[in-house]
Parts: sequence; structure tokens; C-alpha cells
Amino acid sequence: MDERALAAVVADQAVLAKEEAADLIRATLEEVGKQLSGGELRELAIDLPQDLAANLPPRHGGGAHPVPLADFVRELSRRTGLKKDEVTRGVRAVLSTLSQEIDGAHLRHALSQLPAEYRELTTTAA
Repeated sequence: MDERALAAVVADQAVLAKEEAADLIRATLEEVGKQLSGGELRELAIDLPQDLAANLPPRHGGGAHPVPLADFVRELSRRTGLKKDEVTRGVRAVLSTLSQEIDGAHLRHALSQLPAEYRELTTTAA
């Protein structure tokens, strides 16, 4: 699934405009990537389609730096101009769709470096 197709799905599931969904996808991937260890970031980049992987931050050799979901949502809201509930719906749509479209085991493994509430978004209905 490319970025355009993902944006259409996220827009539909999260009740956002396609451009809002696209902005949120880019911000979500970048901010999740910042929290992952270098190894997990590398594995996630391999699993994602190239146009989506381009949104991940540069690879690094360091460890994971997880942040609470509330802080993550607040940062995405600041970056995108969306309300917190819109961001939460959008992140849920991004993570749950990606977990179905790419190797879900790899995504779950990457998200295991983050607080459990991130993984819960991949299975919670919108």
C-alpha cells in the first residue's frame, strides 16, 4: 500500500480530509521512528513501502526512547493542527492499517519498544 492509498484509508476511518490524513501519516511515522532503537527503525524501514519509509527519521545506532501516548498525541496535534481526538483516531487508523498491510509481526515488535497503549491502537476499532 502506497502513501496515497494509506491516506485514503486513514481519511475514511478517521474522518479526516485526505491531505490531513497524509500529513498525519508522515508525522506519525517520523515521531514513532524517533522513539525506536536503531535496529527496529531499520527493520521498520525495510517493511514499509519506499514512499512511506521515506518519512522515517534517519537511522541511528542508539536505543529506544519511548514517550507516553498522550505526549505523542499532543506533539502530533501541534505539528498537524488537528485536534487531539482527530489525531488519536488518525494514529489508530495508521497503525491498524499498517499492521494489516505489512508484516504485522514486525510492526508489533517495533511497537513493543513503546508503551502498551500504542499496541492497543492496532487492535482497537475506530
